[in-house]
Amino acid sequence: MTINVTCACGATAVVKDVFAGQSGRCRACSASVMAGHASPSSQAPFSKLIAEPCRDFSQPTLEGMSIPATTGLAAASAAAAPSVDGDSIFSRDIFLLRQKHIAISEKYAVWSEDGTPILFVERPAHLIRNLLALFAGIAAGIAVFAFFVLTFGLMPESVRSGYILLGGLLGVAAILAVFIMLEQKRHVEFYEDETKKRKVLRVIQEKKIELLNATYSVTDATGTRIGTFRKNHLRGLLRKHWECSDSRGNALFIAHEDSIAHALLRRLIGPFFGLLRLNFIFCDVQNGSVLGEFNRSFTILDRYVLDMSRDAENRIDRRLAMAMGVMLDSGERR
Repeated sequence: MTINVTCACGATAVVKDVFAGQSGRCRACSASVMAGHASPSSQAPFSKLIAEPCRDFSQPTLEGMSIPATTGLAAASAAAAPSVDGDSIFSRDIFLLRQKHIAISEKYAVWSEDGTPILFVERPAHLIRNLLALFAGIAAGIAVFAFFVLTFGLMPESVRSGYILLGGLLGVAAILAVFIMLEQKRHVEFYEDETKKRKVLRVIQEKKIELLNATYSVTDATGTRIGTFRKNHLRGLLRKHWECSDSRGNALFIAHEDSIAHALLRRLIGPFFGLLRLNFIFCDVQNGSVLGEFNRSFTILDRYVLDMSRDAENRIDRRLAMAMGVMLDSGERR
């Protein structure tokens, strides 16, 4: 026994009756489709369609569905509501980003070129946790310095000045050590929407403080690492510079400011009323050719465009490109 399934876009499919009352996703329009009651028909499997324009159903076993099975009017409503799976989110070259203001944490709304919302990005500030870490560090520093002050009179007069200086240095060291130990790392979370029910990507801050380089790992929805970002602080003094490698450590691309001349001008005179916007280009590590751009729009609000259309061969995983774009903003505190 099989069931004829018709999507709201007009595509049809034939599925086995074991899927009755469950939902699948139409590959053509990304809508959720409800399988109805069984009826005699051909024995075509769920993944094979008998008509265009639909080419495939992405969830033949209905596992991992983001939209639960429904019945009656709820089923009709679910079939009409578009839903974007992980593959279709990143199967594009243009991403439009807008940073949300009046928020302690850094938040971004991401749209496709046609204005369809596709992602919600958040980099929590952990303000309360990090403030408490700072206060704890200050308290530890004061305690260390107070110990040296209280024991100052016990020291020979010839070493007292050096003793107090040592106490001050150790007090500062105690502040930094306690703060670093207690502060929260700031990972970046990519969700399908603002409900944050489904995570599709993550950028993990590997270490809290790195003197020469900052390293971040990029993982997919399953937690599998798909790439690594590395920011060089020294090279960034003249021209901000990021490197991306794949999961095996092979270099993929470099992201740096669009022009060394503009980079130097920005350091001398600042953004100059927005005329010297901080834009980045993604370059091939082999030949230096430009594969993509991450540009700030000429607006008062923080709006950005990630354009990977030059990478016609898809040499850069769009997930890594999207993650890099967010890091080029939040990681550079633009």
